[in-house]
Amino acid sequence: MIHPTAIVEPGAVIADDVRIGPYAIIGGEVRLGAGCSVGPHAVITGRTRIGPGSRIFQFASIGEEPQDKKFTGEDSELIIGRNNNIREFVTINRGTHDGGGATRLGDDNWLMAYVHIAHDCQVGSYCVLANGTTLAGHVVVGDHVTFAGFSGAHQFCRIGDHAFLGMYGGVGQDVPAYVMISGRPPRPRGINTEGLKRRGFDARQIRNIREAYKIVYRRGIAQEAALNQLRMRLEEQPELERFIDSIEAGQRGLLR
Repeated sequence: MIHPTAIVEPGAVIADDVRIGPYAIIGGEVRLGAGCSVGPHAVITGRTRIGPGSRIFQFASIGEEPQDKKFTGEDSELIIGRNNNIREFVTINRGTHDGGGATRLGDDNWLMAYVHIAHDCQVGSYCVLANGTTLAGHVVVGDHVTFAGFSGAHQFCRIGDHAFLGMYGGVGQDVPAYVMISGRPPRPRGINTEGLKRRGFDARQIRNIREAYKIVYRRGIAQEAALNQLRMRLEEQPELERFIDSIEAGQRGLLR
């Protein structure tokens, strides 16, 4: 399963059925789970763990040192879950000591060509990062998030579950769960209704989320007062918990 021109350094842990293409390089601290495939000329290095069923396409660079001037070679890692598709020229860097020591990517994500995930990012599962998406260091991304082409996030931003960032939507502040961002400069444009329908949210839940969005963004209410109103609805509208939590957890301030 390993092409004779590939280089696999001593110490690498490779499952029996892993496929490694021509001229690929696998570092000595890499672990590749069952059913993984690595394309031609891909480089996987550093303390990198990749879960079963993940596919790394040609010319990707996975687990390289962080692009951070403060990095001095300290021990850090990259942890990638199962069944991820990582396409051509994708770059994913390891973590730093200041950021907790690890960059993480969950399960079943789809990373298209030229995506960059910087050091210490924490990306959930079932996300789509279209061509050219760029995440700066320490960005936190929830589950089921969609980044359209050439979108991205400033360092330390948080993007909540089920959010949608439109094409060229580079954000410098936090995006709550369920919210759709588009335009240049990017601004909130409502909730990700179509995405929520596809993931099984019913009409009542979507109506509740839309009303919560209006309370935070459209009613002219101070943020804490708006969140207090939403907290009172949680018992009957539990779907609002993600929306509230994603606002409260942010460090960069709410994108408006």
